[in-house]
Amino acid sequence: MSLNELWGYLVLGVVLGCLYAVIAIGYTLVYGVLQLLNFAHSEVFMFGGFGGVLALTAWTPVVNPSGMQSVLYVAFGMAAGAALGAAVAYGLEKVAYRPLRKHNAPRLVFLITAIGASFFLYNLAGKLFDRSSVAMPQMYSNETVFTLFDTDIKTTHLLIVFSAVAMMVGLDYVVNRTKLGSGIRAVAQDPEVASLMGVNIDKVVSRTFVIGGLLGGAAGFLFGVNSKVVYTMGFLPGITAFAAAVLGGIGNVRGAMLGGLLLGVVETMTVFFWGDDWRYVAGFAVLVLVLMFRPTGLLGERLGRTA
Repeated sequence: MSLNELWGYLVLGVVLGCLYAVIAIGYTLVYGVLQLLNFAHSEVFMFGGFGGVLALTAWTPVVNPSGMQSVLYVAFGMAAGAALGAAVAYGLEKVAYRPLRKHNAPRLVFLITAIGASFFLYNLAGKLFDRSSVAMPQMYSNETVFTLFDTDIKTTHLLIVFSAVAMMVGLDYVVNRTKLGSGIRAVAQDPEVASLMGVNIDKVVSRTFVIGGLLGGAAGFLFGVNSKVVYTMGFLPGITAFAAAVLGGIGNVRGAMLGGLLLGVVETMTVFFWGDDWRYVAGFAVLVLVLMFRPTGLLGERLGRTA
């Protein structure tokens, strides 16, 4: 093992961590507003991958696309994945969770419903796609853009990192600097007072799910670009992203970003030193160790109390 190989794995860790961070935001947004662990978010993420595949498959590709054409293809796939992810998330909130809120159902019922919705969406995708491993079409260039410490930085790496960072920065701005963000933080801090102040709770909750679905769907497409496989990709990345949200402080957007990056780097460094068999073991061991000493996570604050 050489130092150059170490840098290569570190680059992969940052790329993977950016994806985990974007997925984790969906978990932390919903938990911050509803105190709900939306385990179906991993399937929202998976459907985003399907949306990108279907869109790019329908769009006749250019043979050997140039750099700018690759960017357009990825942007189009991300938009399609985000749209399908948002639609699935909105439908999930409308059909599965809103009736429970109207009837003041216990938290346990919400949790059981989330798990049931996750299994439903997973099996629906299996039925629609014949439970096959759907591969992401190669409609983008993956050339080496530059070299860092003898490590090739490819087009895919840059597209994933820049796209993920742009989405995270954009969301941070929305949550902390816009009227919608003020409504989200108000509902997260005290929904009853927010309602008395004229905030439409149902609208805020729906928009929160849509935002999480947009990010999760776009991340689903980017993850498909990185892994080349769409079907069955939802569970392990989804659970790891949930662990990232808990590690950073569930309910804290910036904490989800930090937790995702940390777990991505930990996983790839574990593969470098000990092999792929220890990848997820190490990631969850880090989670347990952090929670032992800081039960609220690294940046543990509720969404409504962050600035």
